[in-house]
Amino acid sequence: MRCPLLFRFRVVDRLPEPPSEAAARGTLVHAVLERLYDAPAAQRTEGAARAMLPQEWDRLQEVEPRYAGLFTSQDAVADWLRGAGDLVGTYFTLEDPTRLEPRERELFVESQVDGGPLLRGIVDRLDVAPNGAVRVVDYKTGRSPRPGYEGDALFQMRFYALVLWRTTGTVPRMLQLVYLGDGQVLRHEPREAELVTTERRVRSLWDSIQSAARSGEWKPRTSALCGWCSHQALCPAFGGTPPPVPDGAVELALGVVPDVAAVRAAEPDLEPERAVPPVAARPA
Repeated sequence: MRCPLLFRFRVVDRLPEPPSEAAARGTLVHAVLERLYDAPAAQRTEGAARAMLPQEWDRLQEVEPRYAGLFTSQDAVADWLRGAGDLVGTYFTLEDPTRLEPRERELFVESQVDGGPLLRGIVDRLDVAPNGAVRVVDYKTGRSPRPGYEGDALFQMRFYALVLWRTTGTVPRMLQLVYLGDGQVLRHEPREAELVTTERRVRSLWDSIQSAARSGEWKPRTSALCGWCSHQALCPAFGGTPPPVPDGAVELALGVVPDVAAVRAAEPDLEPERAVPPVAARPA
C-alpha cells in the first residue's frame, strides 16, 4: 500500500537494510515487555523491567549481530538504553502488569483466504477475559497518530482480528494499540462487517501484487515517508535505477510466474506514481 517498488525490494529482492537505532529500540522494548510476564505477578515492577534492558540488549546482539555496529562508544549505548528505559517506564503509566495474565505473547497466527493468499502475523499480546472476550494488544514505541490518521494502524489490528476470527470463529472484543512514545492508548471494538471489508481489501491488495508480479510494473509511490527509505539510491523517483529482479525470485516469494514479455516492456517505464522533491538526507 505504501510503495509497490519498496514491496518488491523487501519481499522479492530481499535487499538488506541497515539497522537503525529506532528499530533496534523497538525490538528491545518489545522483548522486555514480552519477558516481563514470565515473572510472577508481584515481581512485574518497573524496576525489574528496566533491569532487564542490558541483558536483553546483549541477547539481541547475539541474535542479530548487525545491531553491534550501531554504536561507537559505551556512553552512546548507555544513552540509548536510557531512552529505551523511558519507553518501558511509560508502559507502567498505561497498564498495571501485576493485574494482567496474558493468554498469549508473540502469538503467531495464520489463515488461508479462500482463493487468496495465506495471511500471517505475530500478535504482541492476547488477553482473554473470564467471560471469553478477547483483546488484541500491540505495542508501539513511536507516537500515536494524529486524530483522523488512525487508518493505517487500525488496518494492522483489523488484519490480526480477521485472522483470529477466521481461525477461532470469534471476533475479538477489543483491539488495543499502546503507544509508548507519547503515552496514548488507541482502542477499537471491531465488528464482523468491518472484518469482511478488511478481507475484501486484502483480496484487492493481493490482486494488485499478483498483477505487478506478472507484469513487472513495480512502480515507486512517493510520499513523505521516502525520507526514511533505505533504497533511495535505487529508486527512479530519486534518479536511481532498480536492479534486475533475480531469476526465480518472484515465483519463490509470491508463487506467481512473471510474463516475460510484459516484464521486458515494463522495465523502462518506472516513473513514480506521484513525484515529490528529493529528500537531501534521511531524517534522524
